[in-house]
Amino acid sequence: MTDRLLNPDYIFESSWEVCNKVGGIYTVLSTRAKTLQEAHPDQVIFIGPGLWKREDDNYTKEESPYFREDNALFAEWQWEARQNGLTVRVGRWTVPGEPIAILVDFMPFFKKKNEIYGWLWEHYQVDSLHAYGDYDEASMFSYAAALVVESFYKHYLNESQKVIYHANEWMCGLGALYINNKLPQVGTIFTTHATSIGRSIAGNMKPLYDYLFAYNGDQMAGELNMQSKHSIEKQTAWHVDCFTTVSDITAKECVELLDKPVDVVLPNGFDNSFVPKAAQFTKKRKAARKRLLDVANALLGESLGDDTLIISTSGRYEFRNKGIDVFVEAMNRLLRDKDLKKKVVAFIEVPGWVGEPRRDLQERLNSGKAYDTPLEVPQVTHWLHNMSHDNVLGMMKYYDMHNRKDEQVKVIFLPCYLDGKDGILDMTYYDIVLGNDLCIYPSYYEPWGYTPLEAVAFKVPCITTDLAGFGLWANSVFGHSGEIEDGVKVIHRTDYNYSEVADIIKDTVAEFSGFTKKQVEDCRKKAEALSKKALWSEFIKYYEEAYDIALRKALLRKK
Repeated sequence: MTDRLLNPDYIFESSWEVCNKVGGIYTVLSTRAKTLQEAHPDQVIFIGPGLWKREDDNYTKEESPYFREDNALFAEWQWEARQNGLTVRVGRWTVPGEPIAILVDFMPFFKKKNEIYGWLWEHYQVDSLHAYGDYDEASMFSYAAALVVESFYKHYLNESQKVIYHANEWMCGLGALYINNKLPQVGTIFTTHATSIGRSIAGNMKPLYDYLFAYNGDQMAGELNMQSKHSIEKQTAWHVDCFTTVSDITAKECVELLDKPVDVVLPNGFDNSFVPKAAQFTKKRKAARKRLLDVANALLGESLGDDTLIISTSGRYEFRNKGIDVFVEAMNRLLRDKDLKKKVVAFIEVPGWVGEPRRDLQERLNSGKAYDTPLEVPQVTHWLHNMSHDNVLGMMKYYDMHNRKDEQVKVIFLPCYLDGKDGILDMTYYDIVLGNDLCIYPSYYEPWGYTPLEAVAFKVPCITTDLAGFGLWANSVFGHSGEIEDGVKVIHRTDYNYSEVADIIKDTVAEFSGFTKKQVEDCRKKAEALSKKALWSEFIKYYEEAYDIALRKALLRKK
């Protein structure tokens, strides 16, 4: 089949998260880069926002930690672009595969904002009148990214070459429409990783799934004050050559809320080249467990042996969408579960409105001593700016969860990015995740779900739901609803079965606590085996299909 597919000569891919680690899309693009680079060496060019090295109070002035500049790359074009008012920095994205990346300064385009929005309305009826928040910033970046492609195309390329422009999320929609209009010979692809309106419905505590068929996307956009984001997303979906999303569950959303079926589903794969092997893995797992238990001891004043069950949840701080609420609920119920065979330390690794690492906790950790008295507020590792209004701490307080000594289950909130410099753990997320025995991601709204995929790649069994794209995919691989013995437990979740989900999590953790060493080992092996089926080498074929669709439509326009 691949022989018949049209293969691009150049692929330009734009995203707010190129060389800019914000969320899951960074993981999608950065882990896929190596597979794309191998197939199209240095013909894949990522375009991201120039947020660094600016003399502007709003941005950090230091270099992006994920970008290495190379002034010799396309030097002639770089000079020409600057002459034409485009400030670009060209180099390599320092991820496996080291693809070419261009970072563009979009700030100068703010002064043309109204003119750009006027053009957008005139050609595509995109409503930018209701813009607020990040809409303007994203749109100016998207516009600048498209100018980069237009300029590069005119300098180096011509109509004999097959070129793709791939825009990610509503944030890059404007650029896709600009390319569609100004360079019709370029095949355009748009990927929505989550519909803006679907995420908003779910985040506003409205039932999404039972009523999906009845929601009108345009009407909901008005009700939820999302008109501009919804408008750019919908018009981009309608006008690009190939409209895609990341899972079957989000594909349904696109049909109902954007009135447009997707052309291809592009499931999110994983590159496991940075998962440590054999002896190194064992060493890192030991180090992670020791660090987590040391932090727990310093905070709780309780000695916890290596047989303690370490579990965690992580992701963006979307309290309901990511199922953080149901995780806390399940841990509260586990406190009274008679079937629990081991002590449990449950970490909530979700970046909150973090103030600073706790000095008292740092002092204890630096002393190297073991402690038998807890610190005050033994539920949190960093002080927050909104201690009294934080959802996690508020729910724990409501349930009187104070990590008392006689309790079998302790819940610790780690409200910061685990980048290795948080002041408490001082280890990166990937160095910490392999220390877990079990990871739990009971999402209500999750287009794909990288966290469970990352967990199983590091041989950690996990619990997720069938409202996550990954959970649905896992069920399709197993041929049945995943059980914990399969490496992934997939819970059936609906708009209304919150309590049942909490009970199933509680029961699964209790059951897992009684597993023999061999049962745990089997579970870990099956988790890892499943992750191998989600490698980019397995999933890249869907992208090749999308490139083919877009290039064929572009060819038709040439005739």
